Amino acid sequence: MSNSIAPIRNVPEPVAAMISQPVQPVAETQAPTPKGQNADLRLVIEEDEATGAFVYKTLDRRTGEVIQQLPRESVLKAMSSEDYSPGMVLNTRD
Repeated sequence: MSNSIAPIRNVPEPVAAMISQPVQPVAETQAPTPKGQNADLRLVIEEDEATGAFVYKTLDRRTGEVIQQLPRESVLKAMSSEDYSPGMVLNTRD
């Protein structure tokens, strides 16, 4: 058995054109926040004391408002109850 390297074939022209396109910086490609304006956002990762789960919060740096939280408060509350089991169906329309 011999170790051999497969020959490199020519890259098709459409693929080569895509590879040579410049990459845009992230700041120019970010979508506006749900409120319709660009905000100064910060990601905060905390450990929930009751469940031991990590909680990811997106905060507005200027106001301190929580824009998004994963998992939601309702999920954390369910996880801390004794009858919770992974995969449990929750009504998340609150």
